[in-house]
Amino acid sequence: MDGGTLQNARTVEEVFRDFKGRRAGIIKALTTDVAEFFEQCDPEKENLCLYGLPNEQWDVTLPAEEVPPELPEPALGINFARDGMQEKDWLALVAVHSDAWLLAVAHYFGARFGFDKADRKRLFGFINDLPTIFEIVSGSAKKQTREKSSVSNHSSNKSKSSAKARGSEPAKYSKSVQPNDEDEGLDEEDEEEHGDTLCGACGENYASDEFWICCDICEVWFHGKCVKITPARAEHIKQYKCPSCSNKRARP
Repeated sequence: MDGGTLQNARTVEEVFRDFKGRRAGIIKALTTDVAEFFEQCDPEKENLCLYGLPNEQWDVTLPAEEVPPELPEPALGINFARDGMQEKDWLALVAVHSDAWLLAVAHYFGARFGFDKADRKRLFGFINDLPTIFEIVSGSAKKQTREKSSVSNHSSNKSKSSAKARGSEPAKYSKSVQPNDEDEGLDEEDEEEHGDTLCGACGENYASDEFWICCDICEVWFHGKCVKITPARAEHIKQYKCPSCSNKRARP
């Protein structure tokens, strides 16, 4: 399986878009969809691989039968180690191998499409600006974000706490409503204040035009779409627990 081959990509931006799609799919598997991913990685099955797809989906399946494969293959046999180590360590191991696979696929496309030194450097720069899957799964990306936020903006925690009290979200902005000048000023202040905040699921930066929600347990922020929470649903949640915190409490 090639995970959805990028047939027509010829530019750095297109290859990076493919990278981000595959990365988002794997992050879903290891965070919001972790229960389903855990179940699919049955040690009784044959050697399985985790594929990230360009459409931000994921798949656990057997490796490609063709030799050599059309694309570099991810780590083989991730299911065999599932029950032989602690879940968090197993997920971290899968994350590390997934990071390596994503880089291999991106640089495969770079070589295939004849990227020169400048193009390769620019592609790696785009990739390096994102936290790795391992950093997200292990929680180090969240720690770095909190440390960076506390240094860059001492009022961040106070603002986030008040935002949580209004419905566990940084802001709810509807682009269908025309804001007045005062609202635009508030948008700019909000963007500056939360600009260093990263989504705990996908690792992307905060944006004032997107719905976000904060976990009341680990105090990490998430895109509503990444954790499948809508603004309407958030209104009825008294205490929000992110998928990671929910899984920690659900499993011994």
